[in-house]
Amino acid sequence: MTAVVDTEVVVVGAGPTGLLLACELALAGVGTVVLEQAERRVEQVKGGGIQPRTAELLELRGLLEPLLTRATSREPVGGHFAALPVPLDCTPWHTRHPYPIAVPQWEIEEVLEARAIAHGAQVRRGAAVTGVASDDDGVVVTATDGLRIRARYAVACDGGHSTVRKLLGLPFPGRPGTHEAVLADVRLSAVSPLVPQQLGHMSTLTRQAGGYWSMLAPLDEDRYRLTFGRTESAPRPADQDGLDRDTPVTHEEIAAGLRAVYGPETVLAAVENASRFGDATRQLEQYRTGRVLFAGDAAHIHPPLGGQGLNLGLQDAFNLGWKLAATLQGRAPKGLLDSYHAERHPVAAAVLHHTSAQRVLADPRPSEDVAALRDIVIDLLRLPDANRHVAGLMSGLSLSYPLPGAHPLTGHRVPDVDLTTDTGPTRLSALFRAGHAVLLDLSDTAPTDLPLPPGVDLVHATTADHLGATTLLLRPDSYVAWAADGSPVDTDALHAVIANSLARPTTP
Repeated sequence: MTAVVDTEVVVVGAGPTGLLLACELALAGVGTVVLEQAERRVEQVKGGGIQPRTAELLELRGLLEPLLTRATSREPVGGHFAALPVPLDCTPWHTRHPYPIAVPQWEIEEVLEARAIAHGAQVRRGAAVTGVASDDDGVVVTATDGLRIRARYAVACDGGHSTVRKLLGLPFPGRPGTHEAVLADVRLSAVSPLVPQQLGHMSTLTRQAGGYWSMLAPLDEDRYRLTFGRTESAPRPADQDGLDRDTPVTHEEIAAGLRAVYGPETVLAAVENASRFGDATRQLEQYRTGRVLFAGDAAHIHPPLGGQGLNLGLQDAFNLGWKLAATLQGRAPKGLLDSYHAERHPVAAAVLHHTSAQRVLADPRPSEDVAALRDIVIDLLRLPDANRHVAGLMSGLSLSYPLPGAHPLTGHRVPDVDLTTDTGPTRLSALFRAGHAVLLDLSDTAPTDLPLPPGVDLVHATTADHLGATTLLLRPDSYVAWAADGSPVDTDALHAVIANSLARPTTP
């Protein structure tokens, strides 16, 4: 029997990217249905590293705190570049979250799904997409059991093997994978002294021996997250992309890798989850085709080096959510939705670029030349300025968008400083709980009756920190859209920026 559902947005894929996008859309009052082909969530640790900038963005919506309660205990140590033994120091970037946060991916999904549903989104599991058809007015997504979703827009967040992308026949240019590896959540009944005892810097968790390379991360009690592969395996043929994911990962395959790297004293007790992955590098040329948009791994894939994939997808969702909501609600200026591709495509291209560099440096069997290059890069990372640059790159804290504007803060993030408002002390991040843009007046010169369109909140506040401007217009993702020094506020310039980049004016 055919079931027809009408909504405003259909999101395909209930991974972190799709669920966060559903949170953002539903928060804005947009009707949202999420389709997920899996009947139930797979409780696999998988990509569970939250980078500092992603942590800041999650905190804007009050989503970080419930994730911190589920975080795996780890040493307070910075991230890494290509697993080189130099922690990346994010403290110069003035963030409250200078260290990566380890949360199993399935628990991230659980928190995001609960929030999305609380805001009014629907999540339908066991709904594999079988067809996508769009025109100038909307899109129809067909799924199993005759389900048809009619929406004004669809967003594909269905991973690197995106069904939506394949149904639309879109090319996915880039480089095919050349090697494959195994990711598994395991329990060990006995361990050798070579097994790491605490979750710390990546370089302390990696090891190679006996023809294998491995990363073993302790989670709790006898549970570990194991990633491993063969150092002597033959490269995959150049005309093959991906891998045979249906080939089961066996208990003995994992046990053999553990024995080779950590010795016969290390005994595998159980395998909770296991999967295979590759190192292909690909990116869509356009993140939008008609009424269908792409985010996360459906739009870009790269080797899993540096903990970038999950974060790249979540930040796609933050960038797209408020723009799509404004478009659907008739508030968006011309071109706002297209700015999603314009802003996020270069960001992913940069990640693909530096993960390619990391792939060379992290080669488990480096040539003499690569070994020499590693030594040089390690020395460079020990220099404060170089470390700060790479820390900003890997954490996302240095990300800025090329927004028009004369002020040097335009397009940049603002640290989560302490503020004092008429209602008492607060923090900058707390101003964004509703998902609105914020006009932050730190000089008390903006008129209290300043006409602003819906979705832009005026906040008068003071702070002991110097932010580089006295008045800042911050987008819903907290990047600076406009800034000014001194007083009075140039209301004409301010309204022009709002009308061109955030929302159309509601008054003449």
